[in-house]
Amino acid sequence: MGEVLLEVTVLHQRDVPGACEGGADRLHLVAGSPDDPTSPEPALVSAVARASDVPVFVLLRLNDSWTTTGGELARLLGLAHDYLGAGAAGLSWGFLDSRLEVDTEVCAHLAERLPGVPWTFHEAFDHVLEPGRSWQQVLDLPGLVGVRSAGSPRGMGVGGEDLLATAQSDPDVARLLMAGGGLLAEDVPWLLRAGVRQFHLDLQARPGATYKSYVDAGHVRSWRRLLDDSLQRI
Repeated sequence: MGEVLLEVTVLHQRDVPGACEGGADRLHLVAGSPDDPTSPEPALVSAVARASDVPVFVLLRLNDSWTTTGGELARLLGLAHDYLGAGAAGLSWGFLDSRLEVDTEVCAHLAERLPGVPWTFHEAFDHVLEPGRSWQQVLDLPGLVGVRSAGSPRGMGVGGEDLLATAQSDPDVARLLMAGGGLLAEDVPWLLRAGVRQFHLDLQARPGATYKSYVDAGHVRSWRRLLDDSLQRI
């Protein structure tokens, strides 16, 4: 794995060759609509993990909100164990409470019941009411290796400047931040200078910027080169 981690969203095993051949360091597997994703079936996790030569992180989410219930929590833990047994290297989750703050109780509960399992906080983070407070809430969550954020639910075109300022002001945030959600090539050098070393691709990895296309090795490779070349220039 290079000094800059590149994660790519995949929907099925047909996306795996393009992501891996293009230089992805990690895959993020989701099901359902990519714009409102949910947890995949364990059989799909197994197929993707077998086809991939890089780690696969799998989404834990059972409904179309950013909250969960006590009943769902048991199901999520069961799914998590199924995914890990099927070959997943890590997981991705992120839950908010009714006040649109990070639900640290739920997130910590999952992490504590899955000791040693790395996980990322997904795009739910961009829906919090107070990002500054939320960053402080997640920094000490056990097992957390990345927080995917664009600085706004509307993407980096809207939230990029605030996100960059936050990363510049706090090295702990920069260490955990995985920039994603409308990421543009011109964002990369600034984020790298701020200390960000994790980046996420979704539509950028697909021809025509549509989920109707499979992940393309050439598209991923262009981002791989951009990240590596930009890091060398810092």
